[in-house]
Amino acid sequence: MAAFVIDGRARLKGRVRPSGNKNAAFPAVAAALLTSEPVTLRNLPDIEDVRTMLALVEGLGVSVARHDTHAVTLHARAIQTTRPNPDLLRKIRGALVLMGPLLAREGRAEFGHSGGDRIGRRRIDSHVIGLVGLGAAMQSDAEGLTLSASRLHGQDILLDEASVTATENVILAAVLAEGTTTLRHAASEPHVQGLCVLLQSMGAQIEGVGSNLLTIRGGRALTGADFVLGPDFMEIGSFVVLGALAGDEVVIEDVRPDDLRMTLAVFERLGIVTKLRGRDLMVPGEQPLEIRADLGDAIPRVEDGPWPAFPADLMSVALVAATQSKGSVLFHEKMYESRLFFLDRLIGMGAKVVLCDPHRALVQGPARLRGEPGGIPSPDIRAGIALVIAALCAEGRTVIRSIEQIDRGYENIEGKLLSLGAKISRVND
Repeated sequence: MAAFVIDGRARLKGRVRPSGNKNAAFPAVAAALLTSEPVTLRNLPDIEDVRTMLALVEGLGVSVARHDTHAVTLHARAIQTTRPNPDLLRKIRGALVLMGPLLAREGRAEFGHSGGDRIGRRRIDSHVIGLVGLGAAMQSDAEGLTLSASRLHGQDILLDEASVTATENVILAAVLAEGTTTLRHAASEPHVQGLCVLLQSMGAQIEGVGSNLLTIRGGRALTGADFVLGPDFMEIGSFVVLGALAGDEVVIEDVRPDDLRMTLAVFERLGIVTKLRGRDLMVPGEQPLEIRADLGDAIPRVEDGPWPAFPADLMSVALVAATQSKGSVLFHEKMYESRLFFLDRLIGMGAKVVLCDPHRALVQGPARLRGEPGGIPSPDIRAGIALVIAALCAEGRTVIRSIEQIDRGYENIEGKLLSLGAKISRVND
């Protein structure tokens, strides 16, 4: 086990380049199962979750050739098994997107229980609704579920929620299904759009990319591809908050502005100013950090939701930002009932937060945060990076434990922070 030791109040300055989109890596790797030709993926983040995903497909019989830490060629000449390694499957939630490709190519997918962050119940009913809608039969028991189909057929499918991974699974299956699939209430996050672009480069016909209504004309044999993943807008959002709270001037290189519109709009309501310079995003020092009230001087509310709403994975860092901004704001985390439970650690550091219920928290700022030298755990990826930001703003030393959670989502985070002037070190705990 490892921990971060952080001495707060250092002023950060410099340039940082975000890694590739973690959530785009899983479906891109899964897409390689749909063709017997090689698929090269570039700008993969070098993180534990992606390494686990590559090990999973290698166990299915896919050849995995590493070019460097961020580029890999996958060659699925033949699939040797339709049951992903259950021990690896329990480590990551994103591996669920292997269901669609296995079902489409082999006619069968056998899955145990998936893992991931413990942020509340994460149902897979939408995956089953979509895949059964294409013609699969489903059997389930205490050990997991099995999907099987002799042939998939395009259908008009309405998902019961705009689930990202369920949308990806249906897309991955529908591109090989016979006929046309109309997918309604589809998720449209940047990583879903990226998957569609990758599949289009492999020969798939997909219309409506970026919307909640997709038309997929299936049945075409897919070819190989060479694809570059976009930057991780969750990591970019984390560095925006970090730069606003502890920076003299932080420049985040090579962003995709369209991925950040709602994120930056919400941050602006919290008093965070950014400036776009070409494809670089500059976070100036001396931020105003004052929460903008709603009309009538009402307390504003920050809510998450499906794209293009504010991303759920940025709620934790937005909460830390609010603790350092003047004013009051109510956060409503609609998706996961355990996402806000890390707030007791933030309250222990001096934050003025009232946890109203599992989904809502009222924040009053600014608060003077103090370090936690006795140590605090990182409960999940996003809460972990939020606590790192809080520690960098706090007076004194903070020890953050269980940082393998942070490593699952952020590549070399201490190296990037050190390059900006942070006082952070990784130690054996």
